Amino acid sequence: LVIGQTTIADPTRAPEGQHTLWVYSRVPNRIEGGWAEARERFADRIEARIEQLAPGFRGRVLERAIAAPPDLEATNENLLGGDLGGGSAQVHHQLFFRPVFPHFRYRTPVKGLYLCSSYTHPGAGVHGACGRNAAGMALGERG
Repeated sequence: LVIGQTTIADPTRAPEGQHTLWVYSRVPNRIEGGWAEARERFADRIEARIEQLAPGFRGRVLERAIAAPPDLEATNENLLGGDLGGGSAQVHHQLFFRPVFPHFRYRTPVKGLYLCSSYTHPGAGVHGACGRNAAGMALGERG
């Protein structure tokens, strides 16, 4: 599980005295019976795991929203199958091949336009690093 509590850094993301929590877990993009049937069951399993780690968690949840892989793909066509990781993790999609050679250093052929997402180095799972690296490149080129 990856868990974020954004209201620690930005209290405006929830009413005063409350917090938001987002969680994601690696799941298959297709499952038997489909996600419409399984989404609540998967969310319940995630909440149960958090409850094991933080007793009393479930009693503090006021509302939840679930985004299964088909939902993610429906809101962003780049997330094929709901994949937050930018597709293949094979060697020919890593390091200076990510996303495509020669645009591995966040630059594009368009002056002043940079790439930053899980599709760029170092890839998904290193939260914030892609944006930080692209910003550093852009600021460095400004002089």
